Amino acid sequence: MNTNFSVVPKVLTRNPGLAYKLGRSFVRQSLAGLVDRRFRVDKSSHLSLVTFRITPLCNLNCLMCNQRGTAGVLKGQYAAQEAKTVIPVEYYKRMVDEIGHLRPTFYIWGGEPFLYPGLMEFARYSIKNGPVWSVNTNGTFLKKYAEEIVRDQWHALFVSLDSFEEVNDKIRGKGSYRKVVEGFEEINRQKELQGSHLPYMGIVTTVSNMNYQYLDKLVEAVKGYKLAWHIINLGTYTNDEIIERHRGFMVRTLDTEPDCLHGFNTGFNEGIDGDEFARILTRVHSIKTGYPIITVPVIRPSKIGTYYAQLDEPVRDHCTVPWYQANIDYNGDIYFCSDYPDYILGNLKEDRLLDAFNNERAARFRRNLKNTPDGIMPGCVRCYQNMLFGHRRPGF
Repeated sequence: MNTNFSVVPKVLTRNPGLAYKLGRSFVRQSLAGLVDRRFRVDKSSHLSLVTFRITPLCNLNCLMCNQRGTAGVLKGQYAAQEAKTVIPVEYYKRMVDEIGHLRPTFYIWGGEPFLYPGLMEFARYSIKNGPVWSVNTNGTFLKKYAEEIVRDQWHALFVSLDSFEEVNDKIRGKGSYRKVVEGFEEINRQKELQGSHLPYMGIVTTVSNMNYQYLDKLVEAVKGYKLAWHIINLGTYTNDEIIERHRGFMVRTLDTEPDCLHGFNTGFNEGIDGDEFARILTRVHSIKTGYPIITVPVIRPSKIGTYYAQLDEPVRDHCTVPWYQANIDYNGDIYFCSDYPDYILGNLKEDRLLDAFNNERAARFRRNLKNTPDGIMPGCVRCYQNMLFGHRRPGF
């Protein structure tokens, strides 16, 4: 199976400057784990990835989503109230002035990022001042903004698509598949009109018991849209027992009462046949697409059943995320773990990002994480960031 680094060679042939930035980012991530986590622990000098949950609002209600799905923790009237706390783009531009020289990768998500009113301005300012600009979107606004996206030279689009049309729309909402396809077509048309190879586009598919049997059909369906990658995310899942262990750990060691994990307690992992899924993934990886298909995490086919049925069994350990990554919430809160925003380091309205990244609260979090058995907290066993960048456990 391919790893996330496999996208770099393709970029290198078309855009050496961008490939250098991406390669540099991967190197800094490695150094964070090899040097800072091992020898400095409290602090890090290798911030290379900043992610932004830039808005709590979304125009879809995807069933498995930890925010707006069946078990979501950020929906309805609560999401509407939270939308009133969204910070203006000026704070993000000030932050770019602070850290742009580091050439970090920015990864924008939500909610749906295109519902943030300052998104296009933020993109132009960031691209002009150094960071790699990438956006995770449900794809339903791509057609509307395609001309600007190509004109402003966005670097990467990660587009959520979970199956071919019928199954995808059952999960994400009627008409969502067709809007994504129209967005792909318009982005490609604009790239041709403007003589550009940017942005690179790829699909992110979240696996659940609703779509795993149809992944090969999705791969066949999207081969013609000039994609650069397809990420198959095996999914973030948890259960009541893990949530309670994580809550106890956070209260005991970090004086924090977490509430984010409940959104991943969906049950959409249940009933996934590991042997059948392994056969489907084998077919998926045999399809000639011209771009890498990346499974997150990369895992032995024989262990796929374990991944979904034994949620307390770690497949990645020794998390390095807090030594190279910072996350900024829609209200300006700064924290380490993109899907787990409970432990706050500071706020962009009052704090410089680099100061918060290495303050005493950050040091306390890093010490507690490193001192845990296997270098992960109880709630980290299926964390997406740990699946991407954690140490691969023997046998997996």
